Amino acid sequence: MSQTNSDHNTAVLSTLPGDDVRQIMWRFADRYDLQMVVQSTRSVARGLVAKLVADGARNSHEWNEQKAEMLKAFDESGVTAVFMDPEDGGFIAGPKNMALALVAFELSWVDAGAATCSLAGNLALAPIHEKGTDEQKHTYMSRCLPAQPGENRKPWRGAFALTEPLPYVGVDTGVVSGKVRVAEWKEGKEPVLQVDKRGRFITNMGFANFVTAVVDTADERIKSSCMIILEEGDPGIYDRGSATLKLVHQLSSTCDPILSLKVPANRIIGGYTIKDGVIIPNFSHGEVIEAVFRRTRVTVALMSSAKLLSAIEPVIRYQRGRFRGGDSGAPGTPRYDLGLQQKEDAVHRLTDVWASGEASASLGFAAARLFDALDEVEKRKNQIFEEQGIKGARAQMKALKVPQQGALEYIKLLYQGGKRDQKRFEELGKDTLVQFLVTDSLANVLCPACKLWNTGHGADMMREAVSLMGGYGITEDCPGFLGQKWMDTQLEATYEGPEAVQRRQLSVTMTNELFLEQYREWIKEMRQLAAENTCIGAGTLAVAMELWLWTLEHLSTAKDENGKVLYHGQRHGVCFPLADALCWLLAVRYQMLDTLELKAKGPANPVLTEALPGFVNFFSDLCAVQAARAAGEAGKICAELVYGYHRLPEGSGTCACSLKAGSGVSFDGKETFVHLRNRLDECLAGARLAKDRAANAVTQVMIPEALDYPV
Repeated sequence: MSQTNSDHNTAVLSTLPGDDVRQIMWRFADRYDLQMVVQSTRSVARGLVAKLVADGARNSHEWNEQKAEMLKAFDESGVTAVFMDPEDGGFIAGPKNMALALVAFELSWVDAGAATCSLAGNLALAPIHEKGTDEQKHTYMSRCLPAQPGENRKPWRGAFALTEPLPYVGVDTGVVSGKVRVAEWKEGKEPVLQVDKRGRFITNMGFANFVTAVVDTADERIKSSCMIILEEGDPGIYDRGSATLKLVHQLSSTCDPILSLKVPANRIIGGYTIKDGVIIPNFSHGEVIEAVFRRTRVTVALMSSAKLLSAIEPVIRYQRGRFRGGDSGAPGTPRYDLGLQQKEDAVHRLTDVWASGEASASLGFAAARLFDALDEVEKRKNQIFEEQGIKGARAQMKALKVPQQGALEYIKLLYQGGKRDQKRFEELGKDTLVQFLVTDSLANVLCPACKLWNTGHGADMMREAVSLMGGYGITEDCPGFLGQKWMDTQLEATYEGPEAVQRRQLSVTMTNELFLEQYREWIKEMRQLAAENTCIGAGTLAVAMELWLWTLEHLSTAKDENGKVLYHGQRHGVCFPLADALCWLLAVRYQMLDTLELKAKGPANPVLTEALPGFVNFFSDLCAVQAARAAGEAGKICAELVYGYHRLPEGSGTCACSLKAGSGVSFDGKETFVHLRNRLDECLAGARLAKDRAANAVTQVMIPEALDYPV
């Protein structure tokens, strides 16, 4: 394998990346609170959780005392309190998307069911946290806080009941069979509501004390759907239901509950008003769900990222030890020391798994950080609208059209650096509505993108990781539990909306002009990075991004033979593949930015002084590897969409192979597209050399004597 390149120094990867590297790359080196969250969560994951999996706790569907030990461990380690605000007993002030992302990542490094068990409690509280009244927030947050020293109480646990039973399971969230009616309404008294809800695949239901449930109105005295809080002690039926017979995530409790309860109307999440004898919920169930899922999808995406990166060490260990114990390889020989890593195929495929894991983690954590920023500016935006009396989604959308041009101007100024009008830039930077529009336009893309790509492509790459373990990969005692992780990823791809839901959202949000303006600036950014960092693959990515943008603009005006515009929301054969292509490009972009962050900030960390050049070289090569793969995927999709809706010229038969150069399909802009495709192919120069270097580093990197959790 090639080990040299004129743009690389000679430093090679010495050890697997540790916390010093990750804290810089994922931007929490200055957050001691997040570092402590990582350590406390890791102690639970690689201690109790790993022991549960090794002892066979995943072999049962029912919730039991053995699994319940996790809840106690989450409480004692501080994991449960991560979601809480300080005024309710938590210890992290402000937005917590990054904190929860790190919790999900650390738990999923060992077992995604344990991560789901932890995060599902937060999901139950999320509707209350995002849209609940102040009283609702304080009541349920404080109840779910673990008991403090001197307190004699058990913390409450919650479940989120959205999914309906068969035959409705899997339909879109607008179809709700759960119903709410007025049961009793005495004059001058709080209305009492009858809630009937049957759930399917409801996590934490085996032990939940309360449920935040989605219901639709079945009474003319209630205007709309809503979300409502149901408690175990309410009058009526609180049947947890039978355990779901899952093949995955068995460390979490999943049931099909039956709920038929009478509750006071003040349990409607977000409160209500009464007009002309009609109860009007302040938020429909759709408004609540939108606020919740756009954040929690990111944590699920990172659960799959953790699996990929956790697979690297077990696979290296397996590959190197594959031939030990026989007579043909004595210690010190290549066969003994390297095993399967003598062969290029083994290390090349592992390099692909590693590159995919890095890209997905970078995309996921970038989204988590972005939502922390969005939470702050969204809170200020809501305050402004409240002061101005602007209520309802339609009124807010109308109000946000006013600062649209200012937001576009801000994006252009943001990337002009020293050439910009600094006074105007600072003025727009202080405009809350401008900042909300810019941040929101990006968040609306990154959320479905990381959920779609991390879990979908992640499942494919986990299969690859398992295959690298040979037959060992599909055994219960496979190091790193890789077989279970592969299966678990299949479920994560359907959590909070399967692939089609994410693609549908992307097909709408990726055409937002504010996002596209940022995207155009990123192309320029990548060109500049390519000039300064020739081994990272930024030039390849710049051309691939340009090709994608040209294709989107072309398809938005091009028509098929029936005169219908190709890019249309309901034409999924066009907009869905283009959404997939964008995800590949976004993931590797953030992977590059994380690598450059390490290169820039790493020298300030004395622990990394000697090892830093090797890390930077290796991660740069992984970026180049992933950029080549992303460019290939995006280019393939774009070519198929641009050419695929044209017929071959008359007389050319059914195959274009015999057409002469310059003949064949013709369309406006063909020369530009062909030029971009050719440029993209040429930009792949050096990509395989980068893969050779990365694969060679994999054969040399030191790994611990044993995994740090039991198998």
